[in-house]
Amino acid sequence: MNSRKVPSETRRAFPAPKAHCHQPSRILIVDVTSPSWTNTCSVLSEALENTLCLACSLAGPCRVPLLSLYVVQNQQECLLPFTQVRESFARIQSCMSELRSLPREGSFPQGGQGVVQAVQDGLQQFKQYSRHTAAGGSTNSSVEITILTSQPSKEIVKQLERKLKDVDRVNLQRIQVIEVLKRDFLEPEDVEQHMLADEHSSSDLAILGMDIDVQTIEDNVISLEMLFKTWLHDYGTEREHLHLLLPSGGFNRATAPKTTLMCLKCDLQERLLDPALLSGTADGTVRPADLNSPCQMAAWPATVLYKLQVVKALKSEGVCESVLYGLPFIIKPTSCWQLDWDELELNQHSFHALCQSLLKRKWMLLAKREPQNTSPNWNIMVHSYYIIVPSDSATLLIKAVAIRELLLPSSFPALLAEHPECVQGSVESALNSLEVEVAYNPLHLKSNLYKYLKSMLYRPLHRQQAQPRDQRPERHQPKQHQSRAKATVAPLVMAPSPVQAFRPAAVRRDSCERSLLPKEYEEFLQ
Repeated sequence: MNSRKVPSETRRAFPAPKAHCHQPSRILIVDVTSPSWTNTCSVLSEALENTLCLACSLAGPCRVPLLSLYVVQNQQECLLPFTQVRESFARIQSCMSELRSLPREGSFPQGGQGVVQAVQDGLQQFKQYSRHTAAGGSTNSSVEITILTSQPSKEIVKQLERKLKDVDRVNLQRIQVIEVLKRDFLEPEDVEQHMLADEHSSSDLAILGMDIDVQTIEDNVISLEMLFKTWLHDYGTEREHLHLLLPSGGFNRATAPKTTLMCLKCDLQERLLDPALLSGTADGTVRPADLNSPCQMAAWPATVLYKLQVVKALKSEGVCESVLYGLPFIIKPTSCWQLDWDELELNQHSFHALCQSLLKRKWMLLAKREPQNTSPNWNIMVHSYYIIVPSDSATLLIKAVAIRELLLPSSFPALLAEHPECVQGSVESALNSLEVEVAYNPLHLKSNLYKYLKSMLYRPLHRQQAQPRDQRPERHQPKQHQSRAKATVAPLVMAPSPVQAFRPAAVRRDSCERSLLPKEYEEFLQ
């Protein structure tokens, strides 16, 4: 990383560097020339604001450390220069308000080179930011770019291929080109399946020595929210997270010595966010997972290499749900870049074979965790145990299972063989009145958590004491281009975009006009 000093003007524009974080910085480029921009504006702003309120509220290292936002009209424009997300939710809300206030569809012609120019300017901005923070010891040296557009993704990729040949891409980790498709209907139960299908159907194009991930996505809040939530996953690939140790030669104990073990190198991924990590959702005391605790694992941050030794196989029907506890984690074959290609491929095939064999046999695995550190009391080693559950995908599910010391006595009385007819009838009638669904889908349920978190992040703004004018932070003025220029890098020389024909769209006209804090949040604060 280049540690050269930068002019004082630029130094004042960038925030102070923070501690090490292996999460990439984010550049979001929004193409507002879409014929259906009114609807896209509304759902995009809501989805992005929902995700970022989670990122601001989660304890531990920030999962989205830096964010920059560009919009592409006739040419690119930086609405939000690189900003530390956790301390800047008010500024993010102001940016969302500015995004909603952009002209509606039909105001800008489609096409042109604005998207590519935004990519170039974003890389230049990140390069300047990296120079500034290098002297402070920051090691956040990678950036990912997400492009949201209604233009054909192949055309965007061609433009990137032509224009980025001579651009410095050392810090560029990946480019995502997301083609947003307008749909008149989408059932919530189909969204997650659609997202999973996108993951498998997306094409990774390796051009110019960089990864370009091309996807299509539905134009609705849930789909865009799930896209942005991928930013909350752990993106560290410096090492694997988990070693799963099995007896060599399969499960036949007679043919293999006990000292010989087969090691599957895996990564852990969160399935759910831990509610205990969300500030203000419990009793106000946030207690992140203790990495040294013998009774729990943590997939975030992935700073510990866990070792699980499989000790037994269990019949799937023989495990009671009442003895499982804690948050579940998903196990995948590792993508650690430090392993050579042959080892990665063999490890992946072995992992898939294990998943298929467990599913075929209807088995679960009981595994013992090797402790990282011994207890301070007489060097006692405390072991925890986990159940590993197969699925019909190339993943395993792991949950902690109760041990003798934690189990409490419980009584399970037998059911009565007969009941009074009137009682049985009233219960049956109550059950018959319930709506029955084939499967549980969490996307059907909302708890007002987003509203609550936004209110908690917004409320301190009204409690700040007055400061002298010369000590007040610079305010972000949405309508003044001059204030924006102070915060971003020097603009690139840009040619005017050619005017092309565009298609009119008949969609809602009022969805982009909202205040900084929507009315429902004002009511929530009262």
